Amino acid sequence: MKEPGPDHPITITQNPHRIRVMLGGFIIAETTQALTLQEATLPPVQYIPRQDVRMDLLDSTDHVSHCPYKGDASYFTVSGGGLVRENAAWSYEQPSPSVAAIREHIAFYPEKVDDIEEFRD
Repeated sequence: MKEPGPDHPITITQNPHRIRVMLGGFIIAETTQALTLQEATLPPVQYIPRQDVRMDLLDSTDHVSHCPYKGDASYFTVSGGGLVRENAAWSYEQPSPSVAAIREHIAFYPEKVDDIEEFRD
């Protein structure tokens, strides 16, 4: 595994705002405990604790990917309001030690769900 560093920084911070993921009019996930992962120049990603995700609306798929910094990701098809989006969410079941905080968290592709809202009360 590669370690994050000056050439490829990764930071994980607690997001103080409410995050809500929507698909087909259904709330797929909602939390005030999201972790924001910022990796190099990529857009920030919200990782939501599994207990705040409607896991009954997610089905595991056979798709996997590998990040040399984070490890192997497993994917989920997300269903809501009659819509089905294949491989719309992912999780690192055994993340590398440098990003261990995202274990037991789920992230969603913004382009595969209706909205990932961030409420700044």
